Amino acid sequence: MALVQRIPISSSSIRNWQQARTNLTPICCLHYNTASSSSSPFTEKHSVERYQRDQWLYKAVEPTPPSTPSPSPFEDEVFVRENDIASQLPELKKLLAVLKEKRVKGCKGGDCGPGDVYLVGTGPGDPELLTLKAVRVIQSADLLLYDRLVSNDVLELVAPDARLLYVGKTAGYHSRTQEEIHELLLNFAEAGATVVRLKGGDPLVFGRGGEEMDFLQQQGIRVQVIPGITAASGIAAELGIPLTHRGVATSVRFLTGHSRKGGTDPLFVAENAADPDTTLVVYMGLGTLPSLAQKLMDHGLPSDTPAVAVERGTTPLQRTVFAELKDFATEIQSAGLVSPTLIIIGKVVELSPLWPHCTKESSCLVETR
Repeated sequence: MALVQRIPISSSSIRNWQQARTNLTPICCLHYNTASSSSSPFTEKHSVERYQRDQWLYKAVEPTPPSTPSPSPFEDEVFVRENDIASQLPELKKLLAVLKEKRVKGCKGGDCGPGDVYLVGTGPGDPELLTLKAVRVIQSADLLLYDRLVSNDVLELVAPDARLLYVGKTAGYHSRTQEEIHELLLNFAEAGATVVRLKGGDPLVFGRGGEEMDFLQQQGIRVQVIPGITAASGIAAELGIPLTHRGVATSVRFLTGHSRKGGTDPLFVAENAADPDTTLVVYMGLGTLPSLAQKLMDHGLPSDTPAVAVERGTTPLQRTVFAELKDFATEIQSAGLVSPTLIIIGKVVELSPLWPHCTKESSCLVETR
């Protein structure tokens, strides 16, 4: 049995939740609202908003009407590979030529240096969590390469004459390889463009920003990093969870939930993470959570350790599952959470005003409006 409550996430809602949670009524059946990709705040491959903003790349491709059913996985893969990438190549060459010509005309005495590259973190999803510096750079860019987890609200800040290029990655499909992203950044910087690489969260926290920075610096390109609020900080703050707390958690550890070659085991060694005085924050860990949770318990982490999984944190579509570690993977699967989902494991989760004080036989799902 689970408890369900819809709440607007805000500072005042946390206080209201504390007053109202004693009146929650247990129910036996749960119905989870599954939002379509067209209503997602994130830039999915078939986002109508994305095509409208990127029409310089997709002149021959009509935007998919919102009422049109989503294509099958096979059709989706064919669409992306045959249309998305193929249509970009000639347009990218044209844009590169235009930038080079503009650079030559603007140079005095033929002495022109390369453009700058900015690695910009856009935070966990809420556009109001952007830094002022990030907004200024986004609005001044010539070309922006953006990931899947950059919200459409953030893309609305891009200048009308700037160019957007989607280089997002999902499990099993990369619209661009990391090597291709490196070359795109290099080629446009060498053409004199101001290039912005937009990344969800922080560029240097599981964002491969360090690889891009290292590559470009070796090629003589100046790279500036503009930090973003990483998901761990942004989502924990949203839920009122202190990642460290005197007498409860003396350290916090960020972990990747990715596995080698798509396996079920996470990359890190669980026995080194099974510390009851440490808060564990797992990025990209939905697929490997069952293995992780069991290994943590096998290596001494109490089975009743509080945990929370947050889907699309800090956005209007946020959904949150609270449970004890022994039931955590089962409850997440039952709720049907999807990527992007952040996982926090540790005693500090119980300090959240939203912690529902579930019984040992139940978990709680909290949905935003």
